[in-house]
Amino acid sequence: MKQKYRAWQIIVNTMMLMVTIICLLPLILLVTSSFTDEETIYRNGYAIIPEKFSLAAYQFIWNDSERILHAYGITVAITLIGTTCGLFIIALLAYPLSRRDMPSNGFWSLFVFFTMLFNGGLVPTYMVYTQLFDLKNTLMALIIPSLLMNAFFVMLMRTFFLTSIPAAVIESAKIDGAGEFRIFVRIVLPLSLPILATVGLFQTIHYWNDWFNGMVYVTDDKLYSLQNLLNRILLDIQFLSSSNFGSQTELSANTPTESVRMALAVIGVLPILIAYPFFQKFFVKGLTVGAVKG
Repeated sequence: MKQKYRAWQIIVNTMMLMVTIICLLPLILLVTSSFTDEETIYRNGYAIIPEKFSLAAYQFIWNDSERILHAYGITVAITLIGTTCGLFIIALLAYPLSRRDMPSNGFWSLFVFFTMLFNGGLVPTYMVYTQLFDLKNTLMALIIPSLLMNAFFVMLMRTFFLTSIPAAVIESAKIDGAGEFRIFVRIVLPLSLPILATVGLFQTIHYWNDWFNGMVYVTDDKLYSLQNLLNRILLDIQFLSSSNFGSQTELSANTPTESVRMALAVIGVLPILIAYPFFQKFFVKGLTVGAVKG
């Protein structure tokens, strides 16, 4: 029996190792391609081990380092502010929905769920944010639209509160004289670190990778986030590589287009890869418990 179990364990571990390698290969190829000489990429294609090592792509990006560092600052700021505010708002909405003694609990849960299925559309949303709230070309335009509160995260956190916070604990706190807000801050939130870390990681990734809101609501280049700036640089490179007139021909010929694309992707994804291990220990528990239907 033990031998059969051990053989099955070896098979499962081997399969998981293969899946891991398959998942990691594109990322490794991305990083190594960013350090590969441009001519080598054109001649031999992308390779895991660079035939000719080159830092030309990063040198090209470094020439615009001032703008990139400024964009990094904006992205870090909107990520921190948006994630913190988003977590607090989501928890404030999810907690009452998890309480069975809340009046009209089912109606408000259905109301939140309805927003997961339908929305106003891009044009009405754009008009509301630009003409009613006047958010165009402000940092709030990168924080508020569509990302500050997500109905899916509300339902995920509501389920976690419903299944993981014992009603007896809340009742005991009430008997001891604690009010609702004190119960929420001093008891519910400390017991909900896994779901807070899980939703916080999702929110962080959303804000860090968001380029759409910047493209729609921001035209001032001083407010470009990192993703918007990298997208702008990529479009400029594509324009230079496709142009065939005047002095731009020599400039486009000296621009490492393929390796720069990879280097831009590495710069964009690297901070998230560094941050992920700090959330990982909470991630699995928060996601699995919060996903249980209730």
